[in-house]
Amino acid sequence: MVSYLQVENLTKSFGDLVLFEDLSFGVAEGQRIGLIAKNGTGKTTLLNILAGKEGYDEGKITYRRDLRVGYLEQHPYYPENLTVLEACFYHGNPTTQVIKEYEKCMETPGNPGLEELLGRMEHEKAWDYERRAKQILSQLKIRDFDQPISQLSGGQLKRVVLANVLIVEPDLLILDEPTNHLDLEMTEWLEEYLKRGSLSLLMVTHDRYFLDRVCSEIIEIDNRQLYSYKGNYSYYLEKRQERIDATNAEIARANNLYRTELEWMRRMPQARGHKARYREEAFYDLEKVAKQHRYDQQVKLDVKASYIGSKIFEADHLYKSFGDLKILDDFSYIFARYEKMGIVGNNGTGKSTFIKILMGEEKPDSGKLEIGETVRFGYYSQEGLKFNEQMKVIDVITDIAEVIELGNGKRLTASQFLQHFLFTPETQHSYVYKLSGGERRRLYLCTVLMRNPNFLVLDEPTNDLDIVTLQVLEEYLQNFKGCVIVVSHDRYFMDKVVDHLLVFKGQGDIRDFPGNYSDYRDWKLMREEVEKEKVKPKEEKTQRVRPSGGKRKMTFKEKQEFEALEKDIALLEAEKKTIEEALCSGTLSVDELTEKSKRLPLLEEELDEKTFRWLELSEIEG
Repeated sequence: MVSYLQVENLTKSFGDLVLFEDLSFGVAEGQRIGLIAKNGTGKTTLLNILAGKEGYDEGKITYRRDLRVGYLEQHPYYPENLTVLEACFYHGNPTTQVIKEYEKCMETPGNPGLEELLGRMEHEKAWDYERRAKQILSQLKIRDFDQPISQLSGGQLKRVVLANVLIVEPDLLILDEPTNHLDLEMTEWLEEYLKRGSLSLLMVTHDRYFLDRVCSEIIEIDNRQLYSYKGNYSYYLEKRQERIDATNAEIARANNLYRTELEWMRRMPQARGHKARYREEAFYDLEKVAKQHRYDQQVKLDVKASYIGSKIFEADHLYKSFGDLKILDDFSYIFARYEKMGIVGNNGTGKSTFIKILMGEEKPDSGKLEIGETVRFGYYSQEGLKFNEQMKVIDVITDIAEVIELGNGKRLTASQFLQHFLFTPETQHSYVYKLSGGERRRLYLCTVLMRNPNFLVLDEPTNDLDIVTLQVLEEYLQNFKGCVIVVSHDRYFMDKVVDHLLVFKGQGDIRDFPGNYSDYRDWKLMREEVEKEKVKPKEEKTQRVRPSGGKRKMTFKEKQEFEALEKDIALLEAEKKTIEEALCSGTLSVDELTEKSKRLPLLEEELDEKTFRWLELSEIEG
């Protein structure tokens, strides 16, 4: 395989904080690598270094000559006065750079350097750059090319940024959290796009389904060391656990031997012989192993939520619109005790507005919303990340509460609670301004949970959180003795946490689906297949023509068959209509959905056969 990128002995630190040291890895042609590490261990810094946007202390980075590289940043900057199309020319890449040079050359008398520029324009495929830009923007459902950047939502801006990277048709893509702020439809589009090309890929993402389906190799930075796994995310999980078990067993053996050797070291006189000195040197090597970081099993965090009564919230005929855009259209719902609801839908369908109405931050146009007296909300919002930068992490939490009650009669101190959410004692006594973006999100999450709510409302909690934190949060929510509403585009997270979905389809059309996201996706695919099948018989019927030649009379048996077919077809069509209405109602259980979805194709087939036979008989004179 041709090497595209080679990283050798890379080291980066900020003051006394060493992010990583002596990292070595490579990306070859066709490789699709996912990078996994905890927040604060330098994932984004590493990608910025590789993209040439940040310096490093030691090491060597080598790219193949003339390699076309695309880098998707997490938080790129665009001037607000730019239009969508202008934004595609704003960020410097070799293609836009040569276009600018060519335009300047054409405006200069004598056109100096034109021949060389024409060759570069050809090499960079720059002649049809604007056409490609419009094409990829359209595929990402951005069709108003003159719309100012300042008017775009977070999800739309993310798609413009993504288009900027894909337009240049790079050989190597470096992606930092590509699915953040993308809705499920766009995430699945990107998944398919990356899978079908011959792209090489190095990517950081918290979306585990995306990682599993797109990447064929995982590299993990853990305790400043790099581990490589030749397989997808599922394979990585299995092999990582094997590594952890082996490391823990080695540390346990070393600790047992260390106690014996420590006793010997204390007993031995200072003047030691050659054999004793050899044993002393071996003792210090053993000590290094015994004092290694041990991978402790996560303690089950069984938090006792405050008492919640039988009345949670009731929405009664709610309406909400912004101009022509309907968010809620006669929406009524009674929320049950201990319910865990997921909310999904494309960007702009009103998911966050619905949450804000529930939290009292937005008013409905009409209708009532009644909240139970015992409900204590814990609200994690997309805009709630506000801290005093000069406070220490531990002080942010102790300002809320010193302890949190557990369901088993025990308590956790603020420091123990922070440790469970992966804040080491050192980080707890560090200042907020030193935290990475992901660590700030994690701290914000702790401030919400530390208030001991009985109803959690989480609006996009998975953005900027690392996979390890997501696993901790999933376990927390699975054991949570209260109510939960989650708005998220993270399919894996939704599958783990929720027991049913509210699906926002746009213009106030909201469906209740009994199951998790994977159940819903399977049902959607089945429905699409059913719709395709429904079209086929009609096409077949229009193609059938009356047979040529003379007519004959229908026999007695054929008359009986003809009459029976008319009755059968009427019954089958009535059953088909009933099933289709039930499938669209959104009230069926998963088992009922599966059963009816299996019955419908069989019903269609039988109806086709009988209709075809009826058409044949109708050609005969009665």
